[in-house]
Amino acid sequence: MERKALIDLIFSKKTFLCIGLDTDISKVPVHLLEHEDPVFEFNRQIIDATHDLVIAYKPNFAFYEAAGIKGLTSLTKTIQYLNKKYRDQVFTIADAKRGDIGNTSQQYARAVFDESSSGMNFDAVTVAPYMGEDSVKPFLSYPDKWIIVLALTSNKGADDFQFFQDGATRLFERVLINSQQWGNPGNMMYVVGATQAEMLTRVRALVPDHFLLVPGVGAQGGSLQQVLQHGMTRECGLIVNSSRNIIYASKGIEFADAARLEARRMQSEMSEAL
Repeated sequence: MERKALIDLIFSKKTFLCIGLDTDISKVPVHLLEHEDPVFEFNRQIIDATHDLVIAYKPNFAFYEAAGIKGLTSLTKTIQYLNKKYRDQVFTIADAKRGDIGNTSQQYARAVFDESSSGMNFDAVTVAPYMGEDSVKPFLSYPDKWIIVLALTSNKGADDFQFFQDGATRLFERVLINSQQWGNPGNMMYVVGATQAEMLTRVRALVPDHFLLVPGVGAQGGSLQQVLQHGMTRECGLIVNSSRNIIYASKGIEFADAARLEARRMQSEMSEAL
């Protein structure tokens, strides 16, 4: 999806909400266990109930890879369902956090972008920049695809490395500065956790035009209002992710309706901001 199409999608749907499909088989409603593929059925119902309120879905690969072939089948069915029924209506993110030597990254890129190879065709993938430019460039060889570089995360351990300072520059700032030589605002975004909202002003000073994927709103304690205050641009520039707060809003038969209510609550705030 091109940048203009993404921006048009945000303003036409009046939302920049992303739902994280971090689907845990132990947390899906019990009645779904009767299905041949409970994880896919859970995802399908969440998607059908919320697709008009969001601009993106983000399956977290760990929740699928943990189940081996069965989990990867559920993941593949989920992205194929999104692409078949809601293509051009939503932006799809492979939350895989890949990053390895060049020839390995080429294979990771094929896995998420080359449908003829893997059966999957996402719009974007999260990447870890620790190994540098050659570990990231293979993902950028696919036209109209995006990489989302981990820059400043919302977990407690972020302090271990990301704020390491060499002279006047902290490590996360070096990531933001150097990585702009690899891509551009039309094919590269950054992950900035919502619990780091006070740092968004500094992030925006370094990357004023790039989109930011902001996880951590909701269950992790991030504030949507602070994210809007410090991170929003005239073109929006934000994709705000919520996972557990939405997909596990209820464990009953009405789980999809409950997910829709929570998604609509967030979408209403976003609509007002836009």
